[in-house]
Amino acid sequence: MNVALAEGYVLRRATPDDAAAVTAAVQENRAHLAPWEPLRTAAYFTVEDQRSRLVARAAEDAAGRSITALIVADDGTVAGSVNLNDIVAGAFGNGHLGYWLAEGHTGRGLMTGAVEGICGYARDLGLHRVQAATLLHNEASQAVLKRTGFVHIGLAPEYLYIAGSWQDHVLFQRILSDDPPRS
Repeated sequence: MNVALAEGYVLRRATPDDAAAVTAAVQENRAHLAPWEPLRTAAYFTVEDQRSRLVARAAEDAAGRSITALIVADDGTVAGSVNLNDIVAGAFGNGHLGYWLAEGHTGRGLMTGAVEGICGYARDLGLHRVQAATLLHNEASQAVLKRTGFVHIGLAPEYLYIAGSWQDHVLFQRILSDDPPRS
């Protein structure tokens, strides 16, 4: 997967070699991302931890259980991440979408393009559906989902432990294909 986004940006698969750039991005955006993420330990913001996470993600990707991608600027700066987790093939044909975007890269259509890119890739792999969840007050994330063809399907009380508490989430889905599951 290598998807051109806004001028000067690309969506591509993450590798363990991206650890330093991912670390720089999460360190710089610690306060910006904190309201939308689980509580993070100090170790999370180290190259060693990010490399370990990327090694684990690469193994999950290789096994077909996830797709991990980065939004990368021409200068190598990581502007964000988009991934599909918990991929289940067969009769379910589903994956859970997750993403984040660095504060200095918002307003350029990057996440809209990245979500389109990963959904296209998931469709090519034979997935039927992608689902996503956002905090009730995350209007920016909900706008991305609506722009990319996701529809609201419900509310999940106390769905995820975010920013130190169990928080309600709005649920969305996007149907990618009505083709039968691949054998």
